[in-house]
Amino acid sequence: MNIREIKKEEMKETLDLVWRTFLEYEAPDYTQEGIEEFKRTIDNEQWIKERKFIGAFENDKIVGVIATKDSNHIALFFVDGNYHRRGIGKSLYSRIKESNSTGYFTVNSSPYAHEVYKHLGFIDTDTEQVVNGLRFFPMKNDKI
Repeated sequence: MNIREIKKEEMKETLDLVWRTFLEYEAPDYTQEGIEEFKRTIDNEQWIKERKFIGAFENDKIVGVIATKDSNHIALFFVDGNYHRRGIGKSLYSRIKESNSTGYFTVNSSPYAHEVYKHLGFIDTDTEQVVNGLRFFPMKNDKI
């Protein structure tokens, strides 16, 4: 498994992975409004440019991605369902910890990923929220 920064020319394939994985695992927890809001977000070029993307590659195929903003906020975190429970998510998280200078991470976790983040040491900082149809739990991990 190769973990590295995603190149500009790999972004379409990366966002296709995000969208497919979102539709399979996350969308069932959202209203149509939330699904459309998520799609608008990942289609927003400026939003993409403001984040750092790290990918997990197997045989040059992207199988996982994590994106951060300001080195301490996780904006996207997806692993292809065929590669779940292989430590890819943990490897991606370990990689972004290397560039974190703040000593903590925040995330707005989807209901689907809530337990995954708890497993990584995150705790809830508030109750479940809904904004533009997107359901999430604000979380923080200051034990990185």
